[in-house]
Amino acid sequence: ERDDKKIWPKEGIAKMAELGFMGMMTDQKWSGEGMDTISYTIAMEEISRVEASAGVVMSVNNSLVCYLLEKFASNHIKEKYLKPLASGDKLGAFSLSEPQSGSDASNMKTTAKKEGDHYLISGIKNWVTNGINSDYVILFAVTEKEVGHKGISCFIVEKGWDGFETGKPENKLGIRASDTCELYFDNVKVPVENLIGNEGEGFKIALATLDGGRIGIAAQALGIAQASLNASVSYSKERIQFGKPISANQAIQFKIADMAMEIESARLLVRQAAWKKDQKQNYSHVASMAKVYASEVAIRASTQCVQIHGGFGY
Repeated sequence: ERDDKKIWPKEGIAKMAELGFMGMMTDQKWSGEGMDTISYTIAMEEISRVEASAGVVMSVNNSLVCYLLEKFASNHIKEKYLKPLASGDKLGAFSLSEPQSGSDASNMKTTAKKEGDHYLISGIKNWVTNGINSDYVILFAVTEKEVGHKGISCFIVEKGWDGFETGKPENKLGIRASDTCELYFDNVKVPVENLIGNEGEGFKIALATLDGGRIGIAAQALGIAQASLNASVSYSKERIQFGKPISANQAIQFKIADMAMEIESARLLVRQAAWKKDQKQNYSHVASMAKVYASEVAIRASTQCVQIHGGFGY
């Protein structure tokens, strides 16, 4: 019902914060849990198996927001913003994509003009997960247009600042209880101390952060796929046709067997990416493979789940 009506999973998010799931990989000195990436993927999978919308909220706060701040931000920013984000007292969002630049992030149009002790930021960001319900937003903007992606910088911006407006929630096909929206910036005054890293380092920061984010999304897809398998097995045992459960039919057994094999393969790929990250090895390519493959497995598993449920699947 929450997914159908786009109802924000407020109680679930609060419970996840209470259990320490909103800053799982953040060091304890910054109010996190100090856990490894493998533990994070297990939690992500299990939460997403029950409610994928809650899983993606958790993924953004952990993989994109807390990770970025812990790795690249000043101690002042960590004290002021990372601590409440990792503890779950506050919620973060990550705004990189724009109407003119999705994967081509270096083509962004949002600008940050430095004036004295602050920057004036103007532009539009879209497809921002947690955009409506977040308290703080990681924002990328161009500080020096002439040098391309080397002129992109990273900031943290607070909701409620003058000129910062939130758009309407997108009408998505799925994961609808998680809000996704556009964000509008019209000469938003951002203190210079809210710059993350140095000017011109934003593109590098974004790429390094997105690698870890792919692991979280892969784990989320894995949870969706596992939920589809579980529902398929359960229903096939209960549905009686022609005097026997449909699970006795080879056509159904083949579907379930294929689902199980693909899910286990995806799980191993996700765990490998997480392990490489924990071992401080190069994990970029494995994380990308895990995200693509786990997402495709989730699509195939959910499609087969609908077929196994017959008319009830629709």
